[in-house]
Amino acid sequence: MFNKVLIANRGEIAARVMRTCKALGISTVGVYSEADAEAPHVKLADEAYFIGGSRVSESYLNIEKILEVARLSGAEAVHPGYGLVSENAEFARRCEAEGLVFIGPSPEVISQMGSKIESRKAMEEAGVPVVPGITYPLADAEEAVQVANTFGYPVMLKASAGGGGIGMQVVKSDDEIRKAFEGNRKRATDFFGDGAMYVEKYVENPRHIEIQILADGQGNTVYLWERECSVQRRHQKVVEEAPSSFISEETRQKMGQAAVTAAKAIGYKNAGTIEFLVDEQQNFYFLEMNTRLQVEHPVTEEITGLDLVEQQLRIAFGETLRFNQDDIKRYGHAIEVRIYAEDPKTFFPSPGKITKLVLPEGAGIRHELAVHDQSAVTPFYDPMIAKLIVKGSNREEAIENMQAALEGYEVEGIKTNIPMLKEVIAHEAFRSGDTQTNFVEKHLQPQKKSAKSVK
Repeated sequence: MFNKVLIANRGEIAARVMRTCKALGISTVGVYSEADAEAPHVKLADEAYFIGGSRVSESYLNIEKILEVARLSGAEAVHPGYGLVSENAEFARRCEAEGLVFIGPSPEVISQMGSKIESRKAMEEAGVPVVPGITYPLADAEEAVQVANTFGYPVMLKASAGGGGIGMQVVKSDDEIRKAFEGNRKRATDFFGDGAMYVEKYVENPRHIEIQILADGQGNTVYLWERECSVQRRHQKVVEEAPSSFISEETRQKMGQAAVTAAKAIGYKNAGTIEFLVDEQQNFYFLEMNTRLQVEHPVTEEITGLDLVEQQLRIAFGETLRFNQDDIKRYGHAIEVRIYAEDPKTFFPSPGKITKLVLPEGAGIRHELAVHDQSAVTPFYDPMIAKLIVKGSNREEAIENMQAALEGYEVEGIKTNIPMLKEVIAHEAFRSGDTQTNFVEKHLQPQKKSAKSVK
């Protein structure tokens, strides 16, 4: 196993990776920006190196600085976490050039699956179901209109290099797509450096269900069941759970097999996630592949008993998977919520100093924290400050445990989205499993819907 690993990330995911490394006897190297000098992940690292200013462009996206730290520290491998450089093919290439093991798939696979157009092509060739759409970039708004009319409205206008809902919009008419095209292309260019846009048929009232896979370098690929991530706001996940209460056992197995087919078709190695849209008749369609660990990976860990970071490390070190598909069982039900520093009425970020932080404790409760009591939440990074994960013997027990845990959370000094999370978990639609991707717009209070539209 590796002796020393550099974690090229921050916050709760950096701390999460470090914990597993320590359990395996691996020395950890952390990096931090000016704003993160007192962050929990810095204190948890065996060694920590300052890499620049508070803005991510000055620090966590500075490839040269990160590689310099790898050289200085003598790290053998780099774990990218998620976000930041985790799906940066150039960073993976540079790691390889430096003789470092990049704990993830190859740069070529990252590039291929990072393009929604190229990934659609690959899935179509592999026979994985995809949402009807095009596999080439649109020239302009008028071509977008022509294509949309071949599928029929509504359609989804999407950025090829997009993620997190950026550059993505549902449109229902020629006028809407004309108005949306340039704005979304500009946002995609600003955020991803790639303004390529395409169109696919919009699946109405869908579920967002994803399959976790593991693939070693010896041709073995398995799926670790599914996560349902349908409760979203502005195409960003709010609540995740495993397993899904919606799909049948037959659909579950078909989706798992499709995910394995997809991974093998592109020569995938390490942990990855195949995301699907599932309609009301349980037809499923490939949405995208995330070539990294997911924010919501803890719910998979809770129902399988597997440590996904440990599996990533073992695969990257060249080990063969120690289990096959039949060995992977499901135990109980797990739910995760993302706790953000944001105003629950406007959803605007709420930076400031946390003057009090009390965490609920008890059986089946797990926390992944980016902050501690007296931490400063800065405006420089994503406002997610924690993940709360609970487990129960079944979904009903998990919901009850989540409600109790949210009641036990105390955060002062900043505003959080905990009131909204309480409302979601207590809502009858959620409790009954009626969780399409329009859940927030459809079920939450009218003032929240109107506030969201202002953002």
